[in-house]
Amino acid sequence: MARPATAQGLRSLEHLPVRTVLGYGAGDFACNLAFSLSTAFLLYYYTDVAGISAAAVGTMFLVVRLWDAVADLLAGRLVDSTMTRWGKFRPFIMFGAAPLLFLSFLTFRVPTSFDDGMKLVYAYATYAVLGLVYSLVNIPYGSLASAVTQSVHERARLVSARVIGAGLGGVVLTYVIGHFVSGLREQKAAIETSGDLIAYQAAVQGVFTKVTLAFVLIGTAAFLFTAWACRERVVRAQPRVGARETVATLRSNRPLAYLCTSSFFYLIGVSAVGGSTAFYAQYVLGDIALVGLMTLVNTGVVFVVGPFIPRIVDRFGKKTVFQYCGVFTVVGGVGLFFAPGDVFWFVLLTLAVKGVGTTLINSVMFGLEADTVEYGEWKTGRRAEGATYALFSFTRKVTQSLGGALGAWALAAGGYLAATSENPNPVQPDSAIIAIKATMGLLPAVCAVLAMLVFARYPLSDALFRQVRDVTEARKAAQTQEVAP
Repeated sequence: MARPATAQGLRSLEHLPVRTVLGYGAGDFACNLAFSLSTAFLLYYYTDVAGISAAAVGTMFLVVRLWDAVADLLAGRLVDSTMTRWGKFRPFIMFGAAPLLFLSFLTFRVPTSFDDGMKLVYAYATYAVLGLVYSLVNIPYGSLASAVTQSVHERARLVSARVIGAGLGGVVLTYVIGHFVSGLREQKAAIETSGDLIAYQAAVQGVFTKVTLAFVLIGTAAFLFTAWACRERVVRAQPRVGARETVATLRSNRPLAYLCTSSFFYLIGVSAVGGSTAFYAQYVLGDIALVGLMTLVNTGVVFVVGPFIPRIVDRFGKKTVFQYCGVFTVVGGVGLFFAPGDVFWFVLLTLAVKGVGTTLINSVMFGLEADTVEYGEWKTGRRAEGATYALFSFTRKVTQSLGGALGAWALAAGGYLAATSENPNPVQPDSAIIAIKATMGLLPAVCAVLAMLVFARYPLSDALFRQVRDVTEARKAAQTQEVAP
């Protein structure tokens, strides 16, 4: 039996080839063809196309996304108990890609022949199954980073590629859908009868149908590239981890607890914004086509900041960057709330500032999560990538549930008027406009302040992580030498 490398000569510390970095970024591009589509447009689709009330959608988001959180834990447990000739994580990506993206198509295909009650049942069912399959693909994908490399710098390259891929997916889909839906503005403005409303909704439905079917092909190809390019390099003492061992590993992981709690607050604000962007473009700026430009500025900042993330992490450390990146969210969020809708350059400026904070938050948190895997292994001797990422993702899903529900409930509290056969082209009250602006700006700012206060106690710096990693790898090398013939 060949002996593993020492902590100073680990293969898992080697420089990653470009194809691996690009492949990892392609995975989040594919994930976001399903994820960003639902966060950015599902609330709009359910209310303005499928004709489901905003209050009912808010409750559904709460229930289904809580189910998504539980599905993450189940997926993490399944991953930790799996080992195949393709590895622990890649089989889930390879075989789950096409079903995931096809379920996204079904979610945005509520039958028009159904009555209101059956539409809501269909929405619950398809969205819940979409969440389950998403967990079975995304948990292995997210866990893969901690198995590909143990280098602080190389992990920063992976998370940089990941957020760039996610940003590209989000910008592409919002621009495409926003452009096509905006092309129907004249048809929407001319709505006077229930027949006109039905014709408009059918036209918008056609846009979502074509886009989601195209994403099945594009997303599946991207996922397969990820599975081919990203190979698992980190040595494991145990290929499979039992349920009791998993619980023990998670209970002793203090850095993971602080990371999850801080991320909980950050991501409530991010999740609420996702569902409100289309409404902000439509009712504050007056043109839903601007959702593409808004997303390009807010999310597209990642294309400017993302390539520099490895250098930023090398200079300041992940802990420091994550601690203070919320300042951008606070400044940009407050500015966006007070920005006049007719001063478009100022709206874009505040979105860009807020986008810098979101980019750094979403980038560095994934690197921090991968580091907590090593910490848990150092404390217990067992490596539980799946369960660690699943608990982290569980937190993210709970925030998506609460954030998405808050966005929908804010619309309802503000008196938002959905199009109906009796009132096919309603004029929104001022209170609904204020609710939309508060969800886009003030809520993320408040959540960022709370997140920074919590994360101040996070104990795992990059220097301490390197010590923990080297001790753990030396321990595994010694154990292997003991059992070698």
